[in-house]
Amino acid sequence: MNTLSYKTKSANSETVNKEWLLVDAEGETLGRLASKVAKLIRGKHKVNYTPHVDCGDNVVVINAEKVVLSGNKWTDKSYIRHTGYPGGQRELSAEKMLEKHPHRLVEFAVKGMLPKNKLGSALFRNLHVYVGGEHKQEAQKPKKVELDSIK
Repeated sequence: MNTLSYKTKSANSETVNKEWLLVDAEGETLGRLASKVAKLIRGKHKVNYTPHVDCGDNVVVINAEKVVLSGNKWTDKSYIRHTGYPGGQRELSAEKMLEKHPHRLVEFAVKGMLPKNKLGSALFRNLHVYVGGEHKQEAQKPKKVELDSIK
């Protein structure tokens, strides 16, 4: 009698089925949008999810400039960077970030929800954020995804 008649199947880079998904960020709250997009990029919505493998989908986000922040976050939320020189800490509010680089709001939010290792860097390359309704991934024929359908 064979007691181990079953095998756990893990996804690997050869068996993974990657798709292209299109997400419209218009009217979406930034954090909620980012958590759902991170889940799609990571592949947690798939049956064959494997934590150590890039089994997620490629996600295209359009209308990045139309995201919503609640409360006083437009003025209070700050993005801090450092130039590398003494006294080189620079701070930018979310409002100024929206004026200068609106796509970075979504990119920073999603990147913060991905793993902080080599896998997270590889997963981040599967995110494509665009300002406006047009994008460069027409040839891949991305499927439109409603964020309300994702838990």
